[in-house]
Amino acid sequence: MTYFHCTMLQQILTAYRLSSEDSTIELINNGLINRTWLVKNHRGAFIVQKINTVVFRNPRAIASNLRLLNNYLTQHAPSYLFVAPLLTSDGEEMVFIENEGYFRAFPYVPHSHTVSTVKEPRQAYEAARMFGKFTRLLSSFPVSGLQTTIPDFHNLSLRYRQFSMAVKTGNPQRIVAAADLIDFIIVHKNIVETYEKILPGTAFQLRVTHHDTKISNVLFDPDDLGLCIIDLDTVMPGYFISDVGDMMRTYLSPASEEERDFASIHIRAEYFSAIWKGYMSEMKNELSQEEKDHFIYSGKFMIYMQAIRFLTDFVQNDVYYGSSYEEHNLIRAGNQVRLLQQLMETEPALLRMMKES
Repeated sequence: MTYFHCTMLQQILTAYRLSSEDSTIELINNGLINRTWLVKNHRGAFIVQKINTVVFRNPRAIASNLRLLNNYLTQHAPSYLFVAPLLTSDGEEMVFIENEGYFRAFPYVPHSHTVSTVKEPRQAYEAARMFGKFTRLLSSFPVSGLQTTIPDFHNLSLRYRQFSMAVKTGNPQRIVAAADLIDFIIVHKNIVETYEKILPGTAFQLRVTHHDTKISNVLFDPDDLGLCIIDLDTVMPGYFISDVGDMMRTYLSPASEEERDFASIHIRAEYFSAIWKGYMSEMKNELSQEEKDHFIYSGKFMIYMQAIRFLTDFVQNDVYYGSSYEEHNLIRAGNQVRLLQQLMETEPALLRMMKES
């Protein structure tokens, strides 16, 4: 029952007509964003989360988005498993506790599980299919009705401007140490220029986009088939390159963004094929030809942007991501640059794979 003190626990559970007397509580995620607990009692199992209001400054925008999406899917795709927040006894989606913040509860999906790391292409396929299905089912949803929960989250132009300013005003010693990576980012500014051509065009459609497509945001059944996607706080209007790009960034290499041995960072073609086939199994009739032509660009877009963010933080003395050792964010940036280089080198082979599938 760590973190929950008795008074607060009772207040949260009472709001959902639950009793703390017969409830067991297990902390299942103490990550960088939301803290999550599994609550079990005579009524069943529930997920309780505390919303991180440093990241999500307007929790009510999240609640509004989830309500709209749930209402739409209930009407237009009733068979889809949408894990909506439970309502309190007052009909609210959240509980606010003074000096503690916002809490909410979800039903626990029985016989489901998540995975923290992609271990086989089949998982990548199912995840891509799930994210594609979510966007497809909401293709007629009035996306303008969604609120932006993290402003400029995937605004590459802004990230590049922040990087440029950091290179001018950051720690001089760290700028010298990062010189090679800084040069690489500048040389490949064409990735930013492509993004800026996409924004005013008509070929790329603004869609309901998840924006955080790591594998742990997919619920799987006991046979490792996808059930649905979860952690919907970042769902907002966006472009498909955000979802596909984040899958490429986190699925393609066996090494994570924390890996210091850059020789272990490489592109697994079979995982790219799984992402392509899984996503297109749902979205092939939704994407324009120009969007399909930018499928691989999606990976470049997200990897390049993350490299910029790590590098910017390094030259600004680790004010955003923090660090566990002196050059942590420099290593992270180098890791992402290596991944981007690998993607660009394998692009011709990946294009052939797309055409043949």
